[in-house]
Amino acid sequence: MDQALALEIMSEGKHVLLTGPAGSGKTYVLNEFIRRAKGEGKFVSVTATTGLAATHINGSTIHAWSGMGIHDSLPPNFADNLPKGRRDIILGTDVLIIDEISMLHDFRLDLVDQICRVVRREADKPFGGIQVILCGDFFQLPPVSRSGEAPSNFVTRSYAWQDMDPVVCYLQEQHRQDDDTFLEILNALRAGDVRRHHAEALLERQGIELPGEITELHTTNVDVDRINYGRLAELDGETHSYVMQTTGGQNYVDNLKRSCLAPDVLELKQGALVMFIKNSPDRRYANGSLGTVIGFDKDTDLPLVKLKNGRTIAVQQDSWELRDGTRKRAGLAQLPLRLAWAITVHKSQGMTLDAARIDLRRAFVEGMGYVALSRVKRLDSLSLDGINRMALTVSPEALSIESELQRRSAMAATNFDHLRERAAQRAKNPPAAAKKSGSGWQEKIDKMRESYPNAFRPWSDADDQKLLKMFGDGDNVGIDELVQTFGRHPGSIRSRLKKHLGDDAVL
Repeated sequence: MDQALALEIMSEGKHVLLTGPAGSGKTYVLNEFIRRAKGEGKFVSVTATTGLAATHINGSTIHAWSGMGIHDSLPPNFADNLPKGRRDIILGTDVLIIDEISMLHDFRLDLVDQICRVVRREADKPFGGIQVILCGDFFQLPPVSRSGEAPSNFVTRSYAWQDMDPVVCYLQEQHRQDDDTFLEILNALRAGDVRRHHAEALLERQGIELPGEITELHTTNVDVDRINYGRLAELDGETHSYVMQTTGGQNYVDNLKRSCLAPDVLELKQGALVMFIKNSPDRRYANGSLGTVIGFDKDTDLPLVKLKNGRTIAVQQDSWELRDGTRKRAGLAQLPLRLAWAITVHKSQGMTLDAARIDLRRAFVEGMGYVALSRVKRLDSLSLDGINRMALTVSPEALSIESELQRRSAMAATNFDHLRERAAQRAKNPPAAAKKSGSGWQEKIDKMRESYPNAFRPWSDADDQKLLKMFGDGDNVGIDELVQTFGRHPGSIRSRLKKHLGDDAVL
């Protein structure tokens, strides 16, 4: 099915499973539908199965949205004990989005269904009458069971799936890979039919040196942190630090931080390999775009990043939000960058990489190899450190439902063929882009400088010496006095002291 028809089916108010291979445009279609639904005045609750996936679509986790938390079944008097704010959001929701659906257990979807029916007092309607859009690819990372938890099954095994009977929209157009040989390998992985020539083609990429600096994908955080911090330390030059700013209740802020790729303190040097971790609104870069720090703006100290395509970006601060429907619970602001010599396979899900060096020798779950390999566009942009047998496996359950999902999608394409005319009309007469509200980056800097006159200005040698001297006075000086003296945010001062004195710098 193509994207345009899938969008029209979703706009008809149907329950939908939006699925398809990596690179088929699921996230694009989802975001376009959200924009369209909100434009029609609908209250759209955007959720995902993991915190990281939720930040990609400015949503919350389905566990938090529903109030189920870590419960495996509905506790007694659950609805009576639900906070009023949570109840109001569920009551007001017209459309519920659940992204990365492959990672949600069947019994948890049943639990969400049960909660919606009880809270909305619509016991006879799936999800209490809310339109539900499930999005994801069952060949990617599967649900993981905790110790003592029920065995992992996809949501297609749930009672809620049977009741909602979603229209399956299986996207088949490829918008990432353009290498027929590589596509054949990825499709063989999805089909559970990796032949000798497929494996040999992958093994031929083992130890291949790719030009320039590229990102490494590893299966564990320990390897990723070791590589990134080690490579940064090897670079000469001054370290430039950027401190995250946050708003909202501490619990919400902590949840948002855990779910976001942006670091509390981003440390960069000229020559650092970096990755953008959000899509640019003006499409200058995408989530996963790689570049090298080539310098820093003399007025704002913000980094200049040269992308692999030769374009230079003056990087500006971006923001992430944790939302319940229209209610903002927390927000954070940071440069949309992270060190990119290495990243975990899990955190790469949803990204497109220009090139990657991938270590799959310790792949430990079905689908991990498929997720990692499908991040790149072509076989010649891939280098392998190694690969184990697990990396070439996908979920047997995903294999068993694949043909059924494709059959149902083909049937839907026939049944809703009459919507193609409406899709064509929309393409001819696209809605005018809404004017964005809010201030630009310079206005944000000006606003911050009302409180901190030297915010985002470079530190001079004289200021550094004065800061160290004042800090050396010990109990005679506090953070408030340093803020007043230097006209900088407390986080900036703490970061500067840590740069000079390490962890001994405590205020």
